Amino acid sequence: MPAALSTSALPTLHEFFAPGGFLAKSSLNYEHRKGQYEMAKAVESALEDRRHLIVEAGTGTGKTLAYLLPALRMARERGQRAIVSTGTKNLQEQLFFKDIPFLETLLGPLKVCTMKGRANYVCKQKLYALAQTPLLSQPEEIRQFNIIQAWEQTTTTGDRAEIAGLPEPSPLFSKMDARSEACLGQVCPNFEPCYITEMRKRALESDLVIVNHHLFFADLNIKLQAAGAPDAGILPEAAAVIFDEAHELESVASDYFGVSISQARCEEIARDTDLLLRSKKAASSSVESATATLRDRSRAFFGSLPMDGFQMGRQPFHDRPGFLEERGDSYASYLTALDRLRDELDRIKDVDEMAGLKRRVADLKQSSSFLMETADPNTVFWIERRAAGGVKNFSRTESGTPASFHTFLQATPIDVSEILTETLFKTFPTVILTSATLTVQGGFDHISKRLGLSGARELTVPSHFNYSKQALLYLPPYLPDPRDANFLPAAAERMRKVLELTRGRAFCLFTSYAQMRTLYERMLIELPFPLLLQGQAPRKALLDEFRETPNAVLFGTSSFWQGVDVQGEQLSCVIIDRLPFGVPSDPVMQARMEAIEHAGGKPFHDLQIPQAVITLKQGFGRLIRSASDRGVLVLLDNRVQRQSYGKIFLDSLPPYRLTQDIADVERFFEPRPK
Repeated sequence: MPAALSTSALPTLHEFFAPGGFLAKSSLNYEHRKGQYEMAKAVESALEDRRHLIVEAGTGTGKTLAYLLPALRMARERGQRAIVSTGTKNLQEQLFFKDIPFLETLLGPLKVCTMKGRANYVCKQKLYALAQTPLLSQPEEIRQFNIIQAWEQTTTTGDRAEIAGLPEPSPLFSKMDARSEACLGQVCPNFEPCYITEMRKRALESDLVIVNHHLFFADLNIKLQAAGAPDAGILPEAAAVIFDEAHELESVASDYFGVSISQARCEEIARDTDLLLRSKKAASSSVESATATLRDRSRAFFGSLPMDGFQMGRQPFHDRPGFLEERGDSYASYLTALDRLRDELDRIKDVDEMAGLKRRVADLKQSSSFLMETADPNTVFWIERRAAGGVKNFSRTESGTPASFHTFLQATPIDVSEILTETLFKTFPTVILTSATLTVQGGFDHISKRLGLSGARELTVPSHFNYSKQALLYLPPYLPDPRDANFLPAAAERMRKVLELTRGRAFCLFTSYAQMRTLYERMLIELPFPLLLQGQAPRKALLDEFRETPNAVLFGTSSFWQGVDVQGEQLSCVIIDRLPFGVPSDPVMQARMEAIEHAGGKPFHDLQIPQAVITLKQGFGRLIRSASDRGVLVLLDNRVQRQSYGKIFLDSLPPYRLTQDIADVERFFEPRPK
């Protein structure tokens, strides 16, 4: 291994990636990858020329090193910072705790930090206040508090991910996290030693800041709302942003440029007000009356929102003017309750935390007014009802409605391309998008149009895996259409046969929770293998159990289609029930389809097919994660063979060997000669 470099020099890309170079002499199981070097050169060129770049890098390319080294070289040579944003916290932590330390063994110390959203960090002020106020009564809460209190005395980051044995989510931790709504800012007694303050200082001293998409777009939206105010947001200035897992950008940006209110949010403000004033011995009957009124009026307003029968999930809210005309009294009373609470808070002096509460009340009123009164044509309005706690099998009252649920009123941009053009691509000199799944039929047109990216350089780096030998794509013939009533029993029979041949060792991925559960329950009876079901345990716990359990089969929906890495024979098969088209009745999808049609486009071909192609590529991408992996992919949806658009899907997938004969699957798993 070469000696670590001085802080004044970094190797050139050729010195690092070439055969016999730094990477070849490292502890890494090295294999020269032409595509990795090609991508690194494209990234460095984009940074030097201040150009945008979009790169599809097939699985196994080694894309993280291909963008990390050019970004570090830019910072070292030109003194310009880069931000790397990932789609998941898992990848964010892999970069910071695995890839960066590996690079430091070759390059010497690097100025790199990681940042997460404020809710991931403990607030010293809240923790110390809770320790002095006996508000905890449940034994489990007391146990968790003792764990958090002991950990806080040794942590240097305040990141809750360090705490072993704390459930996810933890209602107790949410009472003491560092979210900005209750932040006192510079008047806080613990401002200097605050973990958020320390994190921002580290970021300002770093050449590379590693974040996730949720934090990046939350910060971008804060800066947009602040209209250039100093110190707005949390991320430092940067000359470049590199988005890994960039296929998720439209979805995440839509969430953070949208607006959401809920009855639960009103309840939280009322609760936090009461608790704070009691702890400060500043409670009064007038404030308690104002919080009680807010609870009552918000319950009445959210309860008056239109229901189609009683429907959990999302439904459009088309006629807001009609609602205000017929039932506007509940909305007006709700706004009056917010105004009354704000006025009561204004009268309270010498309580520093009041600023945060007043800001929350003002933000809630502003969001409520936008949701009910704006005429923005680029916004879709919708209502969502969720069972309390997100439980799928919620209990019901005698009338058939859920016993406990939350109502959300939401607004989402129909098209985020113009917003991203102005706030992202015109703001940062270089934006680099990369993922293993960005193209449709080999082109970037769909993703570029949806994100408002124009004039970018483009590069496709094929995976160096030998898909034709490592993977077999089985498309069973003669299955009914997935929308046919006969599909489920036929699909179950085919699934059982395949899983018998693979001896379990499979992911079964579904587009609906109901279909997943139905087939899981049927396979429980018909198969001798250990079966794991999404929802039985946290996602990470299920994955750990799958890895450790011979012949296991995991049944999952959307959260297992991406960001999951299981290498080796333990995962030898991925079965997908149907092409993952977005639900056309979903309010956001519906609005986007209508906008495309109004503009003269074809929603099915311009939106639904490309999105489904990228999702399918993600799902199938769970199987082959290394050069030694082998396995079978199964798609139970005959539309890929029967419909003309099926060719788009097949042309967009890696060059798997294709078969319709179950005997080929059987032969694939026959013992190979030693």
